Order: sequence, then C-alpha cells, then structure tokens
Amino acid sequence: MSHTAHFFTRLAREPGVLVTVDGTQGSVPREAGAWMAVFADAVAGTVGGGHLEFDAIAQARQLLPAAVLGAAAAQVRRYALGPSLGQCCGGVVHLRFEAVSAADLPALRQRLFQHTRPVALFGGGHVGKALVRLLGALPFDVHWIDSRDEIFPAEVPANVRCEHSDPVQAAVASLAAGSQVMIMSFSHAEDLDVVAACLKRQRERGDLSTIGLIGSKSKWAAFRHRLEARGFQADDLAQVTCPIGVPGITGKEPEVIAVAVAAQLLLTTPEG
Repeated sequence: MSHTAHFFTRLAREPGVLVTVDGTQGSVPREAGAWMAVFADAVAGTVGGGHLEFDAIAQARQLLPAAVLGAAAAQVRRYALGPSLGQCCGGVVHLRFEAVSAADLPALRQRLFQHTRPVALFGGGHVGKALVRLLGALPFDVHWIDSRDEIFPAEVPANVRCEHSDPVQAAVASLAAGSQVMIMSFSHAEDLDVVAACLKRQRERGDLSTIGLIGSKSKWAAFRHRLEARGFQADDLAQVTCPIGVPGITGKEPEVIAVAVAAQLLLTTPEG
C-alpha cells in the first residue's frame, strides 16, 4: 500500500496530524510540499527522516488529543538542521502541523495530488500492473486504460484512475494535457491504433509530453511503415520513443521493465 493510500485509509477511521514542509532555506532533506501523516501508532510518508522527523512525530503526537476533539489549531514550527538536531545539512525547515479527519479527505485528495504529473498508461497486462505498483508511490497522477473487461485489480493506489475503453484509442482524446503516455496493450493492433491517435492529437493540440511504446527496434520499424501508410511524416514519428525504459537495464521480467520505465518517466518529467 502506498503512503497516500495508507494515510487515507487510516484517516477514514480516526483523526490524525498532517505534517507538511511549509518552506525551506538552504540544504534540506525534503522539498516544500513533502508530507507525513501521524497517528497514535502509525506514520505514513516522510519529511526527511533523522532527528528532524523524530522531533516532528513527537510534536504531532502531542497535538493528537486536541485533534481527536477537533480543537487543534494549525501551527508552523522552524527547525534549524544543525548540531542541535544532529543533522549537518545546515539548512532550515519550516513544518506545518494541522489536525485532519475523515471530513478533510476530499480536500486532501485534491491538495496532495495537485503537484503530481499526469501519466496515461495503456495496457493492464503484467508490465502494466507492475508499473502501476511502482507509480502508486511516486509523484504521478495515473490514468490507466484497457479495452478488456475485468482486467484491473480490485484495489489500485490512490493516485490511479482506471478506465475501460473500447475501442481503446478513444480514450486518447480525454487525456490530461501534458500527459506522458506509455503504450503496452495486449495487442500490437491496439498499440498501433493508440500511437496513431496520440500522433493525431499532437498534430491538433501538441499537448502530450511524451509518447512511449513498449517493444523492440524491429517492432518500431514495422510500426513506422504502417504509420507512414496512414499519412504520418518523419517529424510526427520522431515524437515516439520505442523501446521504452532507461538504457542499460536489460532484464525482461515485468518488474525490471517497470523499474526502467518508471525511471524514464522521472527523468523526462519537467520540473515545476
């Protein structure tokens, strides 16, 4: 279970304290917006570990009784990461502590995912499932699409939305702007249709971040010919990456491929 899913599951049952990095100066372990949720006997997420986190958890648990009563006001505390905390980063972290309950879940879902980047994943096979498990713990908003009924697991990470689309390429029109598209369906024919739909959207809107296709160089060579026959030009085809995954990772196991693809998504995600 991802940190976010753990947080939301616990929060549905009991109040907690959300600790967020409100601001930073200098060298610090986590960026502004990083968070952890603290309950009486559990913690989800991290604001950087070490003595900073140890002190933050202790402070949050002091606020828990008031949080249970709904009487805890939000507060911001300053932590200098020097000898007193046993951390040599040398920077300053401002942590925000706020009581949260089940009533805050809708707002928290929007807030915690507002800085995530959209990924559109076509294909619910072995690699797709392995990739979703990884992306569930990473800063992505995943739109997972397949044409087959009952292909998706009963439970998915909190940042994953499943869509059954038949024909599968029909879902391309509704993808979020800026999506990084990864195509790995069960069928080469479906893969080809999705790639073509993505390239058509790029001609019309130019708003997809990347288009990645699972497969070999020989698969892409065959696809190039078929896409050219559909009227796509060299500059269109140059927008497709195939094979996908960071170079140098050669294993064929679904989990290995998923790690290589997740790393590529992180490397090609623009800052912002």
